[in-house]
Amino acid sequence: MKLRIEDDTLRLRLSAAELEEFAQTGRVEGAVHFGLSPTQRLTYALERGSELPQTLPDEEPVQVHYEPGALTILVPFAQAKAWIETDQNGFSHNLPLAENQRLRILVEKDLDCRH
Repeated sequence: MKLRIEDDTLRLRLSAAELEEFAQTGRVEGAVHFGLSPTQRLTYALERGSELPQTLPDEEPVQVHYEPGALTILVPFAQAKAWIETDQNGFSHNLPLAENQRLRILVEKDLDCRH
């Protein structure tokens, strides 16, 4: 899975194999290692939400959970299912942040990828 971070934009691109893994398990994960220690890495993941409806109607449909060393993009079940099962190439969401900033999230199929 490719991760691009630029200013306030996160972009994930999934290969066909990664898309299949996401469809089967509801999660796909990658990592970037920065040193010899196992703790010197950043893991990043795309995760599908539960089939159950959201409990909080005000909640953003696409969410980002971040803690040191781990970044997870959470996508509602119905949105993930529609994306996987159709020829829709990708989806985006502008997540509101503090001080009137926004985090743009892009998730795309990278089906021409050969590596």
